[in-house]
Amino acid sequence: MESSAQPWYRQLHWQILGAMIAGAIAGGLGGEAIVPKVGWLGTLFLELLRMIILPLIVTSIVSGVSSVGGGRDLGRLFGKTLGYYVLSSFLAILAGLAVVNIIRPGAGNKAFTGPDTALPDLKTPNSPVDLLLDIIPDNLVAAAAEPNYLAVILFSILLGMSIAALPEEPRGRLVGIFDAGFQAMMKLTSGIIVFLPIGVFGLIARLVGETGFSSFRALALYILTLATGLSFHLFVTLPLLLILLGRIRPKNHFRNMAGPLMMAFSTSSSAATLPLTIRNVEEKVGVSNRVSSFVLPMGATVNMDGTALFECVGALFIAQTLGADLSVLQQLIVVMTALLASIGAAAVPSAGLVIIFIVLDAVNLRGPEVDAMVGAMLAIDRPLDMYRTAVNVFSDSCGAAIIAKSEGEPNIDA
Repeated sequence: MESSAQPWYRQLHWQILGAMIAGAIAGGLGGEAIVPKVGWLGTLFLELLRMIILPLIVTSIVSGVSSVGGGRDLGRLFGKTLGYYVLSSFLAILAGLAVVNIIRPGAGNKAFTGPDTALPDLKTPNSPVDLLLDIIPDNLVAAAAEPNYLAVILFSILLGMSIAALPEEPRGRLVGIFDAGFQAMMKLTSGIIVFLPIGVFGLIARLVGETGFSSFRALALYILTLATGLSFHLFVTLPLLLILLGRIRPKNHFRNMAGPLMMAFSTSSSAATLPLTIRNVEEKVGVSNRVSSFVLPMGATVNMDGTALFECVGALFIAQTLGADLSVLQQLIVVMTALLASIGAAAVPSAGLVIIFIVLDAVNLRGPEVDAMVGAMLAIDRPLDMYRTAVNVFSDSCGAAIIAKSEGEPNIDA
């Protein structure tokens, strides 16, 4: 977690900005000659991100789902919570899908591709039934090795639900193991993110050395597209859910959640914001501890509306840039993958960048051009990450308010 009390030069967003400037200068002065000298730093950082995907999503999902426990009341609360989170994430992805197809930020974008760039052999199931069968692994180890992340995510969800249904003693032991594993992966992820400025320097130096500064102009529409989708979800979709599902006035909820939204924006971490979110939801929104202590921690683990939207927009932006005209079924794969993969996004800064590889792999978008685009997106991601974290936290709080209202709690956002 970043702290505003830290000196400015130790705050991650300033370090990233400095690395971008330094990388751009190095690439501009060194040209293509500098690429083999520093480009490997960016490649190494991307490989570190890929390295942690599998254990991160397994421990995150199993820990979050299995910690729910049993009992009729908890089962009802779990059903409402999961239903809201799936709905809100799905609506966020649809918003992203709409804006990326309307604006088409990657269409005609040649900054990351050369004249001889070959279009990847995109995966295309023959039918929705084939898509469903692909998600169910006949060999989990093989699925992890391919990698077939959708199969691993589905298995992790089912395993977490099975552990939640066990008697208290074995459930407690298994929850403790997976929770400890998740905490370890959070530490490792945060440790890798510390080296983000070095990775950004290498990626930007290679990008500018190979393509010049045209790549930054090409990212302007991508930034506009993502910001438009996030804004629509934050100011239109979520308020409509408050009105339709909870009969709650959005203006009151925004006012009561102003503090957590600012903290989420400044820290880029749902987990770091969680204590303040719980306090405001209980003291200002008026949600009981019974609901908030269940819904909000679960939301910080599995409900990532902004992240899901980002993954959808990012994957389709890359596909458009490569000239891939994704069919409806292929876009459905992106939607399903973004929805399931967002569940495995850890609540730490820039963790969504780890998960985007899952979405890209789902439609076989791989190769040096894809890595270059991911690197460029990573370099300018910090303010976008701050914004989508605020969206994630606000969605969690909306869920807590709506579920509390459905449980008969009075004076929610009064």
